[in-house]
Amino acid sequence: KVKSNNLDVKITESELETEEKGMEEESARESDSNILDVSSDYPREKHISIQRHLADLEKLADLKEDEKKPCPLCPEEKFKACYSHKLHRHLQNLHWKVSVEFEGYRMCICHLPCRPVKPNLVGDQTFSKMGAHYHCIICSATITRRTDMIGHINRHVNKGETESRFITVPAPKSHEVLKESATDVQVLPNYSTPHKTDSYFNPKMKLNRQLIFCALAVLAEERKPIECLDAFGATGIMGLQWAKHLRSSVKVTINDCNEKSVTMIQENCHLNKMKVKLNTKEDDNDEAMGDGEENTDTIEVTKMDANVIMHLRSFDFIHLDPFGTSVNYLDSAFKNVRNFGIVSLTSTDISSLYAKAQHVALRHYGCNIVRTEYYKELAARIVIAAVTRAAARCNKGIEVLLAVALEHFVLVVVRVLRGPSPADDSAKKIRYLIHCQWCEERIFQKEGNMVEENPYQQLPCDCHGSMPGKTAVVLGPLWSGAVFNPGFLRRMLFEAVQYGLDEAQPLLKTLVCEAECTTSKHFSTHSPYDENKQEECGVYIKTPNTSAESYLVHGKRKSDEVIWNAAKRHKPESSAEHPAFYYNIHRHSIKGMNMPKLNKFLNYLSEAGYRVSRTHFDPMGVRTNAPLAQFKTILMKYSTPTYAGGQAEGPVHVPEGVQAEQAQAAADGKAEDAEFLEDGKSGVTAAAFMKDYPTHCAAE
Repeated sequence: KVKSNNLDVKITESELETEEKGMEEESARESDSNILDVSSDYPREKHISIQRHLADLEKLADLKEDEKKPCPLCPEEKFKACYSHKLHRHLQNLHWKVSVEFEGYRMCICHLPCRPVKPNLVGDQTFSKMGAHYHCIICSATITRRTDMIGHINRHVNKGETESRFITVPAPKSHEVLKESATDVQVLPNYSTPHKTDSYFNPKMKLNRQLIFCALAVLAEERKPIECLDAFGATGIMGLQWAKHLRSSVKVTINDCNEKSVTMIQENCHLNKMKVKLNTKEDDNDEAMGDGEENTDTIEVTKMDANVIMHLRSFDFIHLDPFGTSVNYLDSAFKNVRNFGIVSLTSTDISSLYAKAQHVALRHYGCNIVRTEYYKELAARIVIAAVTRAAARCNKGIEVLLAVALEHFVLVVVRVLRGPSPADDSAKKIRYLIHCQWCEERIFQKEGNMVEENPYQQLPCDCHGSMPGKTAVVLGPLWSGAVFNPGFLRRMLFEAVQYGLDEAQPLLKTLVCEAECTTSKHFSTHSPYDENKQEECGVYIKTPNTSAESYLVHGKRKSDEVIWNAAKRHKPESSAEHPAFYYNIHRHSIKGMNMPKLNKFLNYLSEAGYRVSRTHFDPMGVRTNAPLAQFKTILMKYSTPTYAGGQAEGPVHVPEGVQAEQAQAAADGKAEDAEFLEDGKSGVTAAAFMKDYPTHCAAE
């Protein structure tokens, strides 16, 4: 018996040793397999917890009605063998319902001892400490939490690693081809997620790309060829559109600091049958790009930081579209931009510009802002002020050609004027704004350094005298000049019609009306110029009908192309100044009154002798040079009471002569309102009802 016992002990010890060796070999194999999973591409067998259907998971358990079966994903110590109906509920509720889905597969939760156990745990503690986990379908990772597993899968997708090494079926294509403006681009599956992929492409920015293309097309008509830079290429869609449509008029350079984005830009160039010139040295630039015929469809792709390439080279057109604010690149952009060149920038940090994160606006732009009714134009003027300061530091002035603020971005396009005098003139247009928080009245502070005793006197309203406490705030510094150039916008509209950019045409028409401050305008798309030369930025610029000798040579204009106006420093008359900001008609409506239609209200303001137009910043906004008090007076004059009681003895005091105007408005198209008012005269008035109201209450 002792010998047999000793033999049994020896057998058990040998079995334990062999089991320990087997466990060590398995762990070594698992570690080797983990290393192979990172580098190998061959498919291997998936884990049993990864199934397509619940029935496949039940097949592993081999369910039978008369026999007890254990759970295939749980150890026996955790879940004992049971009959089929109980095991079915266990698999469905514990494993299947909390699974993570990916490409038709379900990664069910697993309770098997797959994860390594801490070495200080022995005995029964190992089973209690072995928590549930998931097996990744793409790599060999085991993750405990479901939310972490979902994030882990998303990271694989963002990196383009969607090919599962556990699945033997062919994986779907990892790249998708999109088409915009006759240009094909290759993007990753999650191309519309910023900061999650190397090549970000936003289809909602199509209008932005069309506006920038029109601005570049106008500049290309002034001088040829021009060197243009897309500083943040991503997929290269914008630079490809420039080169594909403008052809030999432009020399396109697409830059990006990310290596994967540069690779994708090269692939997109080949996809659109464009030649690629990669990482060319500055010394060999003239030799490589010397022949115009050979490099008609050649795009230069560079891998540099945006600040570096703008410091090293000079361009006629620069576009900045970083993720968020672009203030970090303004100094470099204005460092070497050529005279009369154009700098366009797209700012997508709308949370700070639209006064949702005021501390961020103060940090990035050095500007104090609050939420107002004209917050979109306020955002555009904040960006222009930052551009002006950056240009002035480089002894350059600016002329604002276009400023657009929509839901997703703020676009600013400026023309660069070299010299300290234009820089001083532009810097003088940066002022502070006094804004009344009660009535939304606003006015720019007067020029000068003298401190006023009572700044509230500058406001046209009298809210400070009638309201307690402080009623106004100082916003800024902001750009106080015009934010549109009517001549440039008309030429952009002409280019949009020429190239068939349908989405940009309605917005450009609205911008032309807003720039000229008119309600309606006839657009002539065949001849955008009234004369052979047009005045912009204080200079006369010849139209495309001039001779070809007026084109750009080596980045400088010839003397016969640009003729400085002798009276370029003559300031325009006050009547011709563009009205700053706008009023929202709903914000200033009178309670208990029906407002007139917006187009009719614009006509009423125009008949009163004021300049008026609609604005793209706000669908219900009115841009006018009328004071707010006169704006409200005309609005109240042509509004009709909502209820009959308001006409007889009303809380709304209607001035004299308003009834005649209301009758005329009713005759024009509001007959039903006139009948409603006539019936209200014979009805019970509000004052009579309130007089008898206590009697009715007592009776009840």
